[in-house]
Amino acid sequence: MIHLKTPEEIELMRESALIVSKTLGMLASEVKPGVTTLQLDALAESFIRDHGAEPGFLGLYDFPNTLCMSPNEQVVHGIPNNTPLAEGDIISIDCGALKNGFYGDHAYTFEVGEVSPEVKQLLEVTKKSLYIGIEQFKLGNRVGDVGYAIQEYTESFGYGVVRELVGHGLGRTMHEDPEMPNYGKRGRGKKFMEGQVVAIEPMINMGTHRIIQLNDGWSILTADKKPSAHFEHDVAIVNGKPQLLSTFDYIYEALGITSDEEDPFRKK
Repeated sequence: MIHLKTPEEIELMRESALIVSKTLGMLASEVKPGVTTLQLDALAESFIRDHGAEPGFLGLYDFPNTLCMSPNEQVVHGIPNNTPLAEGDIISIDCGALKNGFYGDHAYTFEVGEVSPEVKQLLEVTKKSLYIGIEQFKLGNRVGDVGYAIQEYTESFGYGVVRELVGHGLGRTMHEDPEMPNYGKRGRGKKFMEGQVVAIEPMINMGTHRIIQLNDGWSILTADKKPSAHFEHDVAIVNGKPQLLSTFDYIYEALGITSDEEDPFRKK
């Protein structure tokens, strides 16, 4: 069942999403060679609590930490540990926050120092596919329109689109209907409606789309051990059009990046 949100509820969800955005922005300057993902996890938990929210992932489905930290060939759901990040790594940081009864949930894949041109392209293409998908999240379109747009763009580079893991509706629970695959056919699936809120999150592999799961029951890896990238935004349909509730602005401010990619989807 799809739970449509009132304008007031969307604003509450924006608060939750922006706490996640600010947390990722704080972490951006801390992601560097030598730091461990457990250290970053502790920083994030303190930051979220200090901003009047609860970590959205901690204890959810018995997940043991505040952040999902997935380096290199890990796709998503990596558990923070004491292994230091190394020069040339990439790391997907997926974060959730619960405030005022609503969840925020989004992710960014960071470069650790200097990465190879091939990996940099994977990140750029995956992030661009996120906005290509968001463009299709509008009144009258369907779930398949978003998935098709992401799949068509990323597969044109020879990349693999993960099938088993998908985006999702978002609200008073972390995962609501509908599921939002990053692949599909135009005109198929549930039709989008005013007040709908979803998390769109391309998970794109440099090689095969196939994945495996580690024995920890959480960590997902590419089957061929090639790198994977993951970017995620929270988006609402407002006046028939997609509007971002989350932002990468805090990350870009920390990293000295200038970008206008979010401009078409900002609150007017």
